[in-house]
Amino acid sequence: MNHPNRLRAAIQAAGTTPLIGVFDMFSASLAARHYDGMFISGFGFAASHYGLPDIGFIAWPDIVAFVQRLRLAFPRQHLLVDIDDGYVDPETACHVVQQLEAGGASGVILEDQQRPRRCGHVDGKRVLPLEEYLAKLDLVLSSRRDLVVVARTDATEEEEILRRAKALAATDADVVLVDGVRSVDWIHKVRRVIGDKPLLFNQIAGGKSPRLSLTELQQLGVDVAIYSTPCLFAAQTAIDQALAQLKQADGRLPEHVPGAVGVSECLALLEQNLSRHHDRTPAAATRTV
Repeated sequence: MNHPNRLRAAIQAAGTTPLIGVFDMFSASLAARHYDGMFISGFGFAASHYGLPDIGFIAWPDIVAFVQRLRLAFPRQHLLVDIDDGYVDPETACHVVQQLEAGGASGVILEDQQRPRRCGHVDGKRVLPLEEYLAKLDLVLSSRRDLVVVARTDATEEEEILRRAKALAATDADVVLVDGVRSVDWIHKVRRVIGDKPLLFNQIAGGKSPRLSLTELQQLGVDVAIYSTPCLFAAQTAIDQALAQLKQADGRLPEHVPGAVGVSECLALLEQNLSRHHDRTPAAATRTV
C-alpha cells in the first residue's frame, strides 16, 4: 500500500481533505473512529511526550518511533507529520524524511522558521533567509521517494508572505502552507499567487486564523485542512474537570452509567488496534467533505 500516493490522490480529489491532530496513540485511536487522516502535530507531541511547549524540544528519533507505532495500529490512515524545521540542518532533515517514509508516513510539513522556533499561531516567529530554506527544501525533495512534502512559511509581513508563497509554489513541493493566515482575504491572496499548487490551511483553537468549515474552505480553494489541537485541548478540559469532580466527591468515582466510558468500553477501543484485527484488503483513496 503506497501511503504517500493515497494521500496525494486525496489532496487532488474534489473537496477539502481534513487531517486531525493527534498527540498519542490513545487520541489517534479516537480520531480514527471519525476521520480518515491524522496530522502528527508538533504542538501536541511536545505537550504529550515531553510536557513542554513546541519551541524546539522534539528529538527526531522520538517522532519517527511514534509514527512507526501509529502506522502499525492504523494501516489505512493518512499520516501527515510535522517535522518543524527538519530538526535544524539539511542533512538531518533528509535523514528524518527517509526514516519517516520507510516507517509508513504519508507526508511531512517542513517550515522555514529559525530557532528558537514557535507555534505558527503565536507572536515572535523568525524565518530563515528564503534562499537558505529553499536549499534545504530542495534537498528534502530530492531525498524522498514518494512522500508528500508540504512547504510551509511562517512569514508575517504581507509582502514577504506573498513572495515566499510564490517561491514555494514554484518548487516540486506537493502543497503550500502559509501558517497563521489571519483572514479569508489573505487566503484569497495566497491562492492567487500559488496558482494551481494545492493549498493547506491550519486551524487551531485560539489561534490567529479564522474558524472556517470544510465547505467554506473548499469554496476558497483550500485542498487540505489540518486541525492541530482539538484532541489535545479536549483532553485537557475533560481531564481537568474529571479530577476536580473526583476531589470534590472525596475520591469516590462517579457511577458508571450507560454511555460512560469504563473498563470494557476502553478495552473495546484499544483492541481494534491489534494488527490481527486489521482488514487486509487494499484501501482506496478517500476524502471527507
